[in-house]
Amino acid sequence: MNVSYNHESIRLTGRWDTRDPQAAVATATGSYIEFAFEGDMALFRFDVTANAMPYLHLWIQLDGGDLYEAPIDAYLRVCAKTYGKHICRVIYKGGSEKDRRWYAPLTGKVSFVGAQAEKPLPIGEDPRPIIEFVGDSITEGVLIDVDFQADENDPLDTYVGEKMRCYQDDACATYAWLLAEKLNLRPWVMGYGAVGVTCRGCGMVPAAPVSYPFNFDGSPITHGGKPRYIMINHGANDRKNADAYVDCYVELLDTIRRHNPDATLIVVSPFCGVFQQELEDMVTAYREKNGCDIHFINAGNWIPASPLHPLRDGHKIVAEHLAVEVSAIIKA
Repeated sequence: MNVSYNHESIRLTGRWDTRDPQAAVATATGSYIEFAFEGDMALFRFDVTANAMPYLHLWIQLDGGDLYEAPIDAYLRVCAKTYGKHICRVIYKGGSEKDRRWYAPLTGKVSFVGAQAEKPLPIGEDPRPIIEFVGDSITEGVLIDVDFQADENDPLDTYVGEKMRCYQDDACATYAWLLAEKLNLRPWVMGYGAVGVTCRGCGMVPAAPVSYPFNFDGSPITHGGKPRYIMINHGANDRKNADAYVDCYVELLDTIRRHNPDATLIVVSPFCGVFQQELEDMVTAYREKNGCDIHFINAGNWIPASPLHPLRDGHKIVAEHLAVEVSAIIKA
């Protein structure tokens, strides 16, 4: 039985554009699909006509088990060893920061058409509280696996620079994803390479205060529930001027609060150590002025400033520290 992406057997998590009945579209890594079915096989269908080569990569996970990596394609088949009830999850793992993920044509998108199985099953709601992560390339998982190198005799050696990113980036190994798993929260990720509160990023993604209310250009956030917690980590791309950084950060907080007036905001200082005191002072003043639930976490000394993009172990360290800090905020 073929079903559309908006069928009761399918649940979307993250920043999905659902205005088109033909396909749901996401450009933020960490966005994912869940499909409930009875049988021993599922087939996922994607529209890849606009996608750039090499294709972005997905993680595929059956019944909460191991993750298996695959390039996106028009059809992806998953076979279970046993006949029965299953839930398959497909996650946008990573691609190239420089693919077009904001303005058409979207060459770095996941365009999910629907799925096929013998008997699709209602999947229901995910009861976990939503935590949204707003950040840059670190939040989206850029260069987590820099040890992936094709030698000069390897056919993959023709995929150099940005074209290797589908192998090197992983949204599911970031501090954000790991933290959500540790605290049993539902992760929504908005991370785009080189974006800051003062500057636009790769693929012409606008600065965070401008881009926050949108999935991508012309697509307002309308899908899904409201985040209970929103964690912001910006600053690695905003080092030129402290005053401009603080002013634009306030603009971002105002924008986030307009869309999520009841959410708890958690401001995490840049891991590279920039503007720690200025950011803490701003958060204190913002809380006093607006009377809102906002917290500051100083993360500037948890990992070395280099490499700028933490490797897997660096992200694990950050997630362990954040789990302690955020648990205290949740329990307060």
